[in-house]
Amino acid sequence: MGVRIPPGAPLRTSLCSVLRGASTKNMSNKAKIEKFNIPEEVSRVTGKLKEAGFEACLVGGCVRDLFMRREPKDWDVTTNARPEEIISLFPKTFYENNFGTVAVVDESHSVKESLKVIEITPYRLESSYSDHRRPDKVTFSKDIQDDLKRRDFTINAIAYDVETGEIVDPFYGIADLSRGIIKTVGDPKDRFFEDGLRIMRAIRFHVELGFPLDAETEKSVLENKDILKEVSRERIRDELLKIIMSKNPMEGFQLLKKLNLIHYVLPELEEGIGIEQKGIHIYDVWTHLVRCLQCAADKDFPLHVRLAALLHDVAKPVTRRLDKESDGYTFYGHEVVGSRVTKKILENLRLPKETIDKVVNLVRWHMFFSDTETITPSAVRRLVANVGKESIWDLMNVRICDRVGTGRPKENPYRLRKYKAMIEEVMRDPISVSMLKIDGKKIMEILNIPPGPMVGLILNALMEEVLEDPKLNAEEYLNKKTVELSKMSLKELGELAKKGKQKKDELEEDQIKEIRGKYHVG
Repeated sequence: MGVRIPPGAPLRTSLCSVLRGASTKNMSNKAKIEKFNIPEEVSRVTGKLKEAGFEACLVGGCVRDLFMRREPKDWDVTTNARPEEIISLFPKTFYENNFGTVAVVDESHSVKESLKVIEITPYRLESSYSDHRRPDKVTFSKDIQDDLKRRDFTINAIAYDVETGEIVDPFYGIADLSRGIIKTVGDPKDRFFEDGLRIMRAIRFHVELGFPLDAETEKSVLENKDILKEVSRERIRDELLKIIMSKNPMEGFQLLKKLNLIHYVLPELEEGIGIEQKGIHIYDVWTHLVRCLQCAADKDFPLHVRLAALLHDVAKPVTRRLDKESDGYTFYGHEVVGSRVTKKILENLRLPKETIDKVVNLVRWHMFFSDTETITPSAVRRLVANVGKESIWDLMNVRICDRVGTGRPKENPYRLRKYKAMIEEVMRDPISVSMLKIDGKKIMEILNIPPGPMVGLILNALMEEVLEDPKLNAEEYLNKKTVELSKMSLKELGELAKKGKQKKDELEEDQIKEIRGKYHVG
């Protein structure tokens, strides 16, 4: 149940009357809540504005999150004070925009990032938006209704007075929160014309909050989607990455597809819609890729792995060929072509070079051969060398997503576990004389002897001692021990060296057993 405060009626009401008896899937079931628990850093800011005789309310996303019992990611305040009046009240601020927003720096050294800077914006009116991004002119107002009516969605157009617990909700935002719906403030065409990015924000809120778009808002997105052409790639990227990093990115991409927005966001992915693959794949390329992305999200993988999961088969449509013998399709070289396409996509989105390089690398090598019945350790070493030690486990995670995206229920089968064990085996530090803090050159220098069998025998004899007691692997001790060993016969040294090799082989066998046990493979 939400509260509807119609225009013309008193706009202020106490928060307890709003929440008393409320019981919905999106709002708290607690019936008598007088006020929200607001951090001291925030109430200190609103309190100082009030003490100076100004109005001050929380507004926007932080109020929405408070109603949903979510921790706000940032805190925004709106007031009838002008920028110069705000600046005069606080010791540390910065003001570097044309919209009146003053950033107040918290001086209590809050540990929470969201509380280190509180943004305060005067009530304002906005003129037309000729560039579909910024108002051509901003005028400060003394009426909070003017400020709320310029906002994007009703659920973001609610103001809350920290001191009194009163709310201002002229556009039924609380009711829409209660119903769980995303609806624009006023005419959706006007809101989208003002800022085309609001179309992407609607999709993002759908994903983050789990709310559908109301019918009129959805219809307007379809009718006005061309506005996205006017939005910079950087701004589209920021919303896109928030969708990708959400818990349910597949829902976001399916809505982008439904509303014909993929063409404006990632047109290269659009080419995979309806492209069937046959073989082990039961989904078309598009569905496979968004399911791979969802798997990466379910496992909370980082951004570069999620991007690789989403883009690893992006070149399948252009490389698909019909195999007449098997009545299936081939996609030869799609990983090579895909790495180039991925690089172009991510560069167009203006992503950091480090992220681009990681994703391109994973796309390039995702088709590694993993038949553990025929694969050799040397082939595994080549893969590790190609993709890099720092990226090999990310590649394994992309492979897991690739498998889940085909619709197969078992994400970590024996063959993949065995391959992981082989990777760990070839990547482990080998037990060899190279681990000693002495080498053959140093032994020849200490003993003043030429290269010969004694050098190798002494190294292996020293290895036997160090394997028995690793603390003996110290330069001073090994130098001294080298002199002692040089006085032994080659036969005696050979016996000690044999013991060292035997000990090394036993330890290596134990290491491999431990690795294979970790992955439950033989």
